[in-house]
Amino acid sequence: MILHFLRGPVRHAAFPVLASSCMRHILGAACVAGAALLAGCSAQQPAPLDASARQAKQARLDQALALFSSNPAGGLPAGWEPLTFTRKKIPTEYRLIDENGRSVLHAWADRASSGLRHPVDIDINKKPWLSWSWKTAGLIPTADLRYRETDDSPVRIVLAFDGDHDKLSLMDTILFDTAKLLTGHELPYATLMYVWDSKAEVGTVIANGRTGRIQMMVAESGPAHVGQWRRYQRNVAEDYERIFGEKPGRLVGVGVLTDTDNTSQKMEAWYGDIRLMRDPDHSMPAQ
Repeated sequence: MILHFLRGPVRHAAFPVLASSCMRHILGAACVAGAALLAGCSAQQPAPLDASARQAKQARLDQALALFSSNPAGGLPAGWEPLTFTRKKIPTEYRLIDENGRSVLHAWADRASSGLRHPVDIDINKKPWLSWSWKTAGLIPTADLRYRETDDSPVRIVLAFDGDHDKLSLMDTILFDTAKLLTGHELPYATLMYVWDSKAEVGTVIANGRTGRIQMMVAESGPAHVGQWRRYQRNVAEDYERIFGEKPGRLVGVGVLTDTDNTSQKMEAWYGDIRLMRDPDHSMPAQ
């Protein structure tokens, strides 16, 4: 079998075994964790775009994230699209609701896992500050993000980045190439998530159980603020460089993910507006 990894066709005797292992975990690594924000998990290739259509698409990607609060209650927010992982997964239900006169995104998961994503194409070094808010009705006591069997969280903000795929390890290269064979799309070079964990301290960084190209930072921990709106802001460029050991490439996707499929639990959560900014919002508490 010929595998085009390391930017060239290489015949590798061990590839069938390695690919088989990757294929067993690819949907979990790429989709359940939200790493397929760049292109989703569809096997259908998009139709080619002419020059004007490409320019229009790029203009949309360069724009700021569409705010939940700028949309009326009911349905999904403009600019955001469902991200379902496999047909075997029950999708999380997302819809805009009115809360005290503003639209927020409501999530309901019953042994479910799916997200919403917003495609972008942004130089995160020029807009390094990310702000968001969320609220959860509870935590998942049996969840533990360190292990793939219990990798669930009531709320996640998911960021997908482009980068130099030549820097990937052999195993990650095979994982990425196998994903492209199966889905028709390349995975993001790196994925950074901000999560609410039941146990780990705030600031803890947890690697995905399948690949180090997916990393999670704990933004909130424990039950003290369950049922309350919590606001955050992070310098994403600094977090990325500290976690991945290099400067970030372009941000290509932003998403939200409420998932309970691995722990077979029920969870209700809410998301407020997500913003990317050049400078920090000084009205928010320092973190």
